[in-house]
Amino acid sequence: MGFPIYRPRRLRASENLRSMIRETEISVKDLIYPVFVVPGKNIKHEIESLPGNYHWSVDRVLECVDEVVSLGIPSIILFGIPSYKNATGSSAWDMEEPVQQACMLIKSKYPELVITTDVCLCEYTEHGHCGVLENGCTVNNDETLPLLAKVAVSHAKAGADIIAPSNMMDGYVHAIRIALDEAGFINIPIMAYSAKFASAYYGPFRAAADSTPAAGDRKGYQMDPANSDEALRETYLDIEEGADIIMVKPALAFLDIVQRVHETFNRPLCVYNVSGEYAMVKAAAEKGWIDEKRIVMETMLAFKRAGAKMIITYHALDVAKWLQEK
Repeated sequence: MGFPIYRPRRLRASENLRSMIRETEISVKDLIYPVFVVPGKNIKHEIESLPGNYHWSVDRVLECVDEVVSLGIPSIILFGIPSYKNATGSSAWDMEEPVQQACMLIKSKYPELVITTDVCLCEYTEHGHCGVLENGCTVNNDETLPLLAKVAVSHAKAGADIIAPSNMMDGYVHAIRIALDEAGFINIPIMAYSAKFASAYYGPFRAAADSTPAAGDRKGYQMDPANSDEALRETYLDIEEGADIIMVKPALAFLDIVQRVHETFNRPLCVYNVSGEYAMVKAAAEKGWIDEKRIVMETMLAFKRAGAKMIITYHALDVAKWLQEK
């Protein structure tokens, strides 16, 4: 049955009609907002590479979280810049450092807010890699695992609701699950960065988190952007090791991976709308070349349409406001 009997435009004639058959909806409950905490006092400093986002000292971070909660966003993900760095990244599990201190402070005021914490070592090591280096150039996978487990447990002790390890070490989910369970945190879920690609889209984040490798790159542990089947293998392994939520990162340039992961695995799926994706939109909007609101909302729909249940995005505050306007 085709034209003229069937005319698809009949159901596009008004906004009410269009809304009645709309297949995909964006909700504020889909959003997770990244928050960067830093050492020091009375700091609110706009991140040059991520306009509209800020470095917050712990004593001021509630200013940011107050807005998040007022907009109805259910979760944040905490990233930290430490007060000291060394070869093993030991500041990552120091309970006096910004992430742990911010987590405790936020949880005391907003117990219902879901605090997700990033577990990696790149921000905390002097060399900027995600684990223990051997021979000055290669990350030793198995020596890194117990350190990641220590970070995860420290975050759980501080009040984190979700542990989100982003390091891409083999066996990292298993090591963290065992450590959490042995420490009594059997009900803390793990959001695994299951398909994290060695992408050029991370540049603005690395500037914001001071986590650019001092030498070399991360292609030895992050995935080749050319590979799709490998993403399914990685995701399968994380689920077998105990991942409760799985993730694809970056999101926009990897929507085919998002859809494949969604269709293959019965697990809640998160995507990370990463810093480079965000910064390009902001730069084009500043030039007046695009309609920022329409571009961002189309992008959010693309993530949901591909199968994402949760979206980590630097656009979260704006998206929440636009949804309220709607």
